[in-house]
Amino acid sequence: RYFIDWKNDVDSYFTIDATEGTIATNELLDRESTAQYNFSIIASKVSNPLLTSKVNVIINVLDVNEFPPEISVPYETSVCENAKPGQVIQTVTAADKDLAPAGQKFSFRLSAEASNKPNFTVHDYRNNTAGIETRRNGYSRRQQELYFLPLVIEDSSYPVQSSTNTMTIRVCRCDSDGTILSCNVEAIFLPVGLSTGALIAILLCIVILLVIVVLYVALRRQKKKDTLMTSKEDIRDNVIHYDDEGGGEEDTQAFDIGALRNPKVIEDNKIRRDIKPDTLRFPRQRQAVEDNTDIRDFINQRLQENDVDPTAPPYDSLATYVYEGNGSVAESLSSIDSLTTEADQDYDYLSDWGPRFKILADMFGEEESYNPDKVT
Repeated sequence: RYFIDWKNDVDSYFTIDATEGTIATNELLDRESTAQYNFSIIASKVSNPLLTSKVNVIINVLDVNEFPPEISVPYETSVCENAKPGQVIQTVTAADKDLAPAGQKFSFRLSAEASNKPNFTVHDYRNNTAGIETRRNGYSRRQQELYFLPLVIEDSSYPVQSSTNTMTIRVCRCDSDGTILSCNVEAIFLPVGLSTGALIAILLCIVILLVIVVLYVALRRQKKKDTLMTSKEDIRDNVIHYDDEGGGEEDTQAFDIGALRNPKVIEDNKIRRDIKPDTLRFPRQRQAVEDNTDIRDFINQRLQENDVDPTAPPYDSLATYVYEGNGSVAESLSSIDSLTTEADQDYDYLSDWGPRFKILADMFGEEESYNPDKVT
C-alpha cells in the first residue's frame, strides 16, 4: 500500500492511489504562490505492514501565461506647446505578473483607432521599453489641453497575452529650452498678461454683479406684487363702500344691490318706497263708517286699505300702538272699552284711587257730592 507522509498542510494539495501508487492533484496549483512542492511517499507490504520504505517526491509547477503585461508605473506625461515633430516626451516600460522565463520580450504599439490620429506615435526600442514621440509641430492648450493615448503591450509567452493601457498627456507652457513653466488652468490666461490676483479679482467682480442683479430682480417682483394687491383692494372697496348716508331699512329699498352685481338685470318699473311717487293720486273710495263701529275694526279697515294702495307711504311709517293705560293701576281711561250708555257707568271707585283722582271722582261721582265752586 502507498501513503503520503503528512507533515504540513502543503501535502494536502496532492493525493496518491493506495494500490496503484498514482499521484494526483487534490487542489488547484498556482506557480506564482508556490513553484515547488516537496513531500514523502511511504510504501508498505500488504502481508507484513511492518515492512515499509520511504522516498521523497519533488514536484515543480510549470508556469502558464495567464496575466497580460501592463505599464510598470503610472506616468504623468506632458508635452510643450512649442514641441517639434519626432520629440520623445516619455519612455515607458512594462511588467508581467507571471514568472516569465529568461528572454521574455514585450512589444509596444498604438491601438488601431489611435494610429490614424497625427498627434503622437510609439517607438518600440526592442529592449522591453518604448518611447512616446510627437508627430506635429506645436500644440495649443486653448484648443485641447489633454490627450488620451491608448498603448497596447504584448508578451512573448504562450499563449500570448496583451493589454491596452491609456496614457494621459497634458499640454503645458514651456520656455525655449523645453523646461515646463505651468500646466494648470491659469496657464491659459497667462499669454494675455493676467496674473493669479487679477483672475481672482475678475471672478469676485462677476460674483458681486450677479448678486446685485438677483437682488434687483427680487425687489422689482416684490414691488409689482404690492401694486397689484393695492389695486385689487381699491376695486373691492369701490364696490362695497359708497359715500351716502342711508336711511335705515328704507336704504335697502333705495339702493338695489342686484344692480351692482349685475347691471343688466335692472327693474325698469320698480317704485322706490322711500320717496313719494310722482304718479297722480286719485281719491280713494272709502267705505262709510257706521256710528256704532268699534274703533278697533275701524283701524283694521284703514290698515287694509293702505296695504293694497301702491301710493301709500312706506310700511315703516305705520306703527301699531297698544291701548292707552296698559300697565297702569288705573288701567285704561279710553272710551274704547267703555259701556255703551252713561247710565251704566259707575265711577264710585275713583274715590278709592287717592288724592290724584279726587277731582275726577267729584266730577263723575254722585251729582250731589259735586260742587263746581269748590274746584280750584
